[in-house]
Amino acid sequence: MRVYHLGEGTPEVAVVGSIHGDEPCGVRAIERLVAEDPDVERPIKLIVANEEALDAGVRYLDEDLNRAFPGDPDADSHERRLAHELKQELRDCTVLSLHSTQSYGEPFALVDTVDAVTRAICPRLPVDVVVETEKFTEGRLIKHPHTIEVECGFQGSDEAAENAYWLIRAFLAATSVLPAPTAEDPVDAGGRKDVTVFRLLEKIPKGPAEEYEVFATNFVEVQAGERFAAADGEDFYADEAFYPILLSPYGYQDVFGYAAEKVGVLD
Repeated sequence: MRVYHLGEGTPEVAVVGSIHGDEPCGVRAIERLVAEDPDVERPIKLIVANEEALDAGVRYLDEDLNRAFPGDPDADSHERRLAHELKQELRDCTVLSLHSTQSYGEPFALVDTVDAVTRAICPRLPVDVVVETEKFTEGRLIKHPHTIEVECGFQGSDEAAENAYWLIRAFLAATSVLPAPTAEDPVDAGGRKDVTVFRLLEKIPKGPAEEYEVFATNFVEVQAGERFAAADGEDFYADEAFYPILLSPYGYQDVFGYAAEKVGVLD
């Protein structure tokens, strides 16, 4: 784990990248910001989490770090020890955690539940969607208080790294670490906007198959009776209407993604 400190004093704001070693957008964005050495109005720490997995180009070495929290300092697993160390590093911090996905190209945020921090920060980020994940947070960093995860775009893409950089800058402006973005920046110039909130309801399972297909579009409602996916040519139809979240053919081993409901708007 690599930790950068900007500013004087004890940080109460943190950014985390490379929870997963095959998602390089976070480390690229963090290194870009550190190289700029910006003047900060509050101290901050920027953390490259799973350096070993990042160097190996794999998601994890022993187990998924984002399923290993709160961790154990005496565990045999590299990621479980690292989860404990990272949890200690983030104590008392408001956190932005950077990820990427195989399912959706635009940035969106995920939180445990919508709270005061979500309401204060997410409308100032370059996202249009927040997803509540409260039923599916076991072992994840998102259970840490005052933590916002962001999916920055497609895994391994330059666009995801660019999005991650501007997400960091917007987050740091929302937490008074940096000045508000200017009109020339590709994010809202410090203003608030409406953000649609979805809530995860259930996983959409998939069985073993050679080939998977997805026909639905994430965040676009699937109607009851509509075909949304297939496995080895066997079609799957919706029993009832739902909104697909993180739906992709090969993003997860045993699920296509998640079914969600739309619950409101942050304004």
